[in-house]
Amino acid sequence: MRDFFRGLVLAAALAVTVSCAPETGDLADAPPDPAPEPDISSTQSAPAVEATPGVSGERVLFGQSAAFSGPAQELGLGMQLGIRAAFQEANDRGGIHGRMLELVSLDDAYEPAAAVVNTLQLIEEEQVFALIGAVGTPTSRSATPVAAEADVPYIAPFTGAAFLRDPAWDNIINLRASYQQETEEMVARLTGDLGIDRIAVMYQDDSFGRDGYQGVRLALARRGMEPVAIGLYPRNTAAVKTALLDLRQGDPQAVIMIGAYQPVSMLINWATHTGMDAVFLTVSFVGSNALAQALGDTGADVVVTQVVPFPTNDSLPVVASYQNALSVHAPDAVPGFVSLEGYLAGRLAIEGLQRCGVELSRDCFLDSLRSAETVDIDGFELRYGDDDSQGSDEVFMTALGDDGAYYPVATMQTMAP
Repeated sequence: MRDFFRGLVLAAALAVTVSCAPETGDLADAPPDPAPEPDISSTQSAPAVEATPGVSGERVLFGQSAAFSGPAQELGLGMQLGIRAAFQEANDRGGIHGRMLELVSLDDAYEPAAAVVNTLQLIEEEQVFALIGAVGTPTSRSATPVAAEADVPYIAPFTGAAFLRDPAWDNIINLRASYQQETEEMVARLTGDLGIDRIAVMYQDDSFGRDGYQGVRLALARRGMEPVAIGLYPRNTAAVKTALLDLRQGDPQAVIMIGAYQPVSMLINWATHTGMDAVFLTVSFVGSNALAQALGDTGADVVVTQVVPFPTNDSLPVVASYQNALSVHAPDAVPGFVSLEGYLAGRLAIEGLQRCGVELSRDCFLDSLRSAETVDIDGFELRYGDDDSQGSDEVFMTALGDDGAYYPVATMQTMAP
């Protein structure tokens, strides 16, 4: 039966990839980035697997399939960095109930078929205890059925997709707010702060983009509005010229973008250079540090919704803990929103392990988080329930300044186009 299921999910994922593959695009002829070797953050060899896969008297093994090459690679690298910083922090204190935490990471390049292959390898060959820190909606949509079939926890994916919050998934624990919450905040601020009523949408033409687009449509519909223009671009490309032409037809006052940092930055640069006078907004998945670097001087007043606090605000205990862990694990790393989310993901996993005690099992791990009234990570509070797999509802509005740094946005009244 498992072999049948394995063949079925592989065939389905490959079909999805073929149907979504770009026919043309600015990156079509670019050579692929080199994929890193599977990375295990450990100082000791793994012992034989005991009763619970990935668990022995000395360690707990987690697995991650994420983008470590291609246009979304900064997201996978950031999540991995934060998780490993959290794990090292715990290991330096003696581990969790005497067990060291390890992470094996595989590159899926933000492609659904590769995510399926990686997930099967992590579960069947690496024998991981749980999956953590996946990056993206299309990859998670392909990987989650594999994890569910094997009863493997799927923890803190870097996506706000609505389908991951369906209570029918009893093995998924989300950390962050949803894309619908992010886009609702955008539309509320645009209409309330600025009185804007001409809002366009550009989105990645896949399940991630459509999820965000649906969030924008719902937020607009609640106000008796609809998008004045819509632009699309293929996943894993920066082919946004046609999208820009389509957006210009609607003469928008604001453009909400659901995409990765390369295509989003390219669209903003071209729009700015061709005289489009609009407010540009994008969701947290974009990768804030990478977006700021890609935009350079054209990034001022670009708005990004965030789902974690400012990674430089060490007045918050959780951020101070993150900065300290990051400085120990990777002294040259620059704090960022993505690696902070990875750190929180690692701390969430650690919380579940601590609550289970020495007798660790997957069921105990999931139940200990879902049944907790509050999961308090140094002041960053997460709340779950029987039908609520999402811990945080927090959305923070930020904007790029002239200096390339992000600032909190109390009001958008200074950003009128």
